[in-house]
Amino acid sequence: MNYLMETYSPLPLHLVKGKGCHVWDEGGKAYLDMVAGIAVCNLGHAHPVVAAALQQQAAQLFHCSNLYHIPQQETLARMLSENSFEAKAFFCNSGAEANEAAIKLVRRFSSNKNKSGAKILTFDGSFHGRTLATVAATGQDKFRKGFDPIPAGFKKVAYGDIDALEEAIDETVGAVMIEPIQGEGGIRVPPQGYLQKVRALCDLHDLLLVFDEVQTGMGRTGKLFGYMHEECVPDIMTLAKALANGFPAGAVLARPAVAEAFAPGSHASTFGGNPLAMACGVATLETMIREDISEKAHQQGLYLQSKLKELKQSHSCIKEIRGQGLMVGVECEADISFLPRAGLEKGILLNVIKDHIIRLVPPLIITREEIDQATGIISELLQEKGL
Repeated sequence: MNYLMETYSPLPLHLVKGKGCHVWDEGGKAYLDMVAGIAVCNLGHAHPVVAAALQQQAAQLFHCSNLYHIPQQETLARMLSENSFEAKAFFCNSGAEANEAAIKLVRRFSSNKNKSGAKILTFDGSFHGRTLATVAATGQDKFRKGFDPIPAGFKKVAYGDIDALEEAIDETVGAVMIEPIQGEGGIRVPPQGYLQKVRALCDLHDLLLVFDEVQTGMGRTGKLFGYMHEECVPDIMTLAKALANGFPAGAVLARPAVAEAFAPGSHASTFGGNPLAMACGVATLETMIREDISEKAHQQGLYLQSKLKELKQSHSCIKEIRGQGLMVGVECEADISFLPRAGLEKGILLNVIKDHIIRLVPPLIITREEIDQATGIISELLQEKGL
């Protein structure tokens, strides 16, 4: 009997160890990891600084309630604000929880402004999580199938189309929630200047702008946060995935005037911001800043795209290469859903979304030699299928 609910279809692989950009199975075979836990282990596996912080904190205090001050929370909140925009933080455990909290904050803020029931505009192709509210916000029908009734309060518009967004804004709207780059949507990058135009529309119509940086944050796109490519500051930003380099952690940052809509008792999380998670978060962010990991992601991302463009010349199935930093999508005209399983034979972890897009989100510490190895294996796998 399988004692796990079948919410996943895992590959036949049991991973037991990781270091840097590699993981090992129980038989000792090594794999180059181009997935990083889906953009989570940005500093690589078992990073010594993060591991040391976790071990030190584990020997002192695992958990205490948010009924008391947790110093590590205050440290990480300050560091995040100092390296993004003036904001206050709420800590939770995941991206879905962070986006759920952001939705609640928008509604609470709107209600306080006598705009109760204000809608949130989200985008076709978006992904914001698996809770009922974040599924409702998500712009992909497949994630809502079978979960009716879905909460109301969201309206979808075309991603990257500023005219469509402007047309959707009316007196019933209170906020716009957007990913700077759509991850689960296929590594979709909006036109240059689009986010600034979104900000301008929000300012014009007195709407809150929420950036879902669960996947784009923490250096992934070549900037510490994705919005920084356009110097377009949000009112609310959500983080998770790489925030603590693999230890479960999420965060909502909000401008002080927006954050004050939450009062004691209006929102909470039992495990959110516990000492273990915060110790890992502080160590992760300190390392990213000290070693300028964002710039490394930018440079290696340029190299990765250059190698993929070389592949495009010899593989007719490759339609488009897009992305920023080390968040890169390779869209193919053929069904390439075989790649993750086939990759195991050649010692590589790959991720394919929508059956035709390779999502490459490796650790940000990846080397050029490892990029050469990865693109070489991808080429071999496509060649073997005549693609």
